[in-house]
Amino acid sequence: MNRFHRVTAFALFLAAGCAQSRGETPPETRATSALEGASLVVRDTLITATFDAAGIAQPVQRSVLSTRLMGSITEVLVREGDRVKAGQVLARIDAREVEAKRAQVDAGISAAEAVYRDAQTQAARFRALYADSAATRYQLEQTETGLVRAEAGLTTARASRTELDAVGAYATVRAPFSGIVTRRYVDPGAFAAPGAPVIELQDGSRLRVSVSVPPRVAGTLRRGQAIEVRIEDRAAAGLVEGAVPAQSGSLYLVNALVENPKGEFLPGSSATLRVPDGTRSTILVPRSALVREGDLVGVRVQSPGGAERRWVKTGESLEDSVEILAGLKAGEVILLGSD
Repeated sequence: MNRFHRVTAFALFLAAGCAQSRGETPPETRATSALEGASLVVRDTLITATFDAAGIAQPVQRSVLSTRLMGSITEVLVREGDRVKAGQVLARIDAREVEAKRAQVDAGISAAEAVYRDAQTQAARFRALYADSAATRYQLEQTETGLVRAEAGLTTARASRTELDAVGAYATVRAPFSGIVTRRYVDPGAFAAPGAPVIELQDGSRLRVSVSVPPRVAGTLRRGQAIEVRIEDRAAAGLVEGAVPAQSGSLYLVNALVENPKGEFLPGSSATLRVPDGTRSTILVPRSALVREGDLVGVRVQSPGGAERRWVKTGESLEDSVEILAGLKAGEVILLGSD
């Protein structure tokens, strides 16, 4: 992992580009008096260092949908790339066996209701008889017990219907959230087994970037903290979701959330979290000072004989400035603008 840096403070000192018309040129501007245009003296700049940790931007919501039923696929209503809404039907499975069992359960419920009604009638009759001393206490207790058993039987029958309805719901595969179909595992006529994948769905409107960092870096992070993210070399705003110890090694797992409502970033893209990691000194120059020739990047440096082009090694671009890693020293004077 490489270290890059963000500007926190730097000073650019402009020197005069033209000689004075009268008098002796001041010592601090004598080096640039023969050059036209603006120039600046390069200085060391204190910047905030960052620890760059690489990861993958994955959707927060992703689901592989399956069923608890065993049967043939009768319909698959979507294809890869289709956008779907929450609750939309994606596929259907043959549920004739479930329907047959439902008929049996409904018949059982009807029978249990009849028994319960009869038990209620018997209990009411024996309560009246017992009140008139026409029935014994034992007979009343037997009747009351029969009523309790009838009520329990009805409850059990109705619970069976509820359970069957829950199982029957798996005959229709619905989208649990709005998103995009990323994979279709089956076609009509295929056999579905409990737990076997049918449709894969993901929502890319919110992404999670997970990276591993050393404990000293993780210790600076707090939940909800804003953090810089780059996805496929494009800047994005992120919020720290959390930092927890990784399963292996002396590392911490850091998660950051990136809002992506317009779909600017594709799920599965490479991503980098830039975590603040102290400060350091470096050299920064304005973009306008750079000259390019093919893949080469350079600056025009003032020398006793005039301006000379010098190739440099650049680092990260920081707003309107560029970091110079090699080829330029503090105290040297460079020219701004093109040749």
